[in-house]
Amino acid sequence: MIFDILLLGLVAVVLFQLIYYIFIFGKFSFAKTETLPKKNIPISVIVCAKNEAENIKKFIPLLVNQDYPTFELVLIDDASSDETRELFEEFEKQYANVKLVKVDNNEAFWGNKKYALTLGIKAAKYEYLLFTDADCYPTSKHWISNMSANFTMKKTIVLGYGAYEKIKNSFLNKIIRFETLLTATQYFAWAKIGKPYMGVGRNLAYKKEEFFRVRGFMDHMKIRSGDDDLFVNQAANGSNTTICFSPESFTYSEPKRTYKTWFNQKRRHVATAKHYKGFDRFQLGFFYIIQFLFFVLAAVLLAFQYQWMIVTGIVVLRYMFTWISLGYAAGKLKEKDVMYWYPIIEIFLIFTQLNVFITNIFAKPVHWK
Repeated sequence: MIFDILLLGLVAVVLFQLIYYIFIFGKFSFAKTETLPKKNIPISVIVCAKNEAENIKKFIPLLVNQDYPTFELVLIDDASSDETRELFEEFEKQYANVKLVKVDNNEAFWGNKKYALTLGIKAAKYEYLLFTDADCYPTSKHWISNMSANFTMKKTIVLGYGAYEKIKNSFLNKIIRFETLLTATQYFAWAKIGKPYMGVGRNLAYKKEEFFRVRGFMDHMKIRSGDDDLFVNQAANGSNTTICFSPESFTYSEPKRTYKTWFNQKRRHVATAKHYKGFDRFQLGFFYIIQFLFFVLAAVLLAFQYQWMIVTGIVVLRYMFTWISLGYAAGKLKEKDVMYWYPIIEIFLIFTQLNVFITNIFAKPVHWK
């Protein structure tokens, strides 16, 4: 009797997963790629940095040399203790379209990136803002033009893709990039449905009016992280938000190289997500639960060889539609190689997330530098 219930539970879980992967994620995975006409609207590109001297030397020249007619580069030094400010000052002297915003430590907002970003946004002279991080670089000289092409009279928030570099022969790197692929598939798909819930600061654009409409970061200023996803969760809706996934619009970052540093990064992300709107917390939590239950139920039924042919057929069916859905998404986001390892990576990732949830119950993660 108990095994009959477990089998029915597995069937229900796989049906829910079918809905997610085909009918929700499919909104992005199977979406047609559109070529939009370029718009030459003035853009303020904003980069906030704290002790990022080495990355600044490598990546700021790539931003300055973007092929775009009218843009400024707003560089925010958030009370750095290395040579970040000096490097920014050199860029400001060298390029007429570079503006430096110097942020000193403020007792009320000590070490708070949102405070520094607010000053940078207020200093920006253009209404359209495009954000990336100091440790990121655009994949092409047409990053600005591809992101800005998605702005319309109604679409004032643009969610882009922030990828991670590939590291040869690194299984951790494949895990990180698969998790990034899955996360992007989720937030792109929900945005296509009309329920945007997050974006990444590595590649995000919006109008100033959206920032001031929700009083900037004031409602979550005390939460050290979330200048990107919490802002989008609050300000974005089905009418004002769109997505950009053309390959020339991607940005890339150097991924974590040890499990410990990546695990700590995931702890911060999960801690921030608990402040999302109720529906968004529910759908993300529900998705994780059905992922976890699939492996538990399938493992138990197969271990006891209960209706093993039926169970095996259900498992194979499940992997067929998830592989197809994520495979199409991976093709769009240039991450096809991680799909070869998909079943192994997925199991590892699900139980890592469980570890993150448990760890965060007993200790608070560390945020901005």
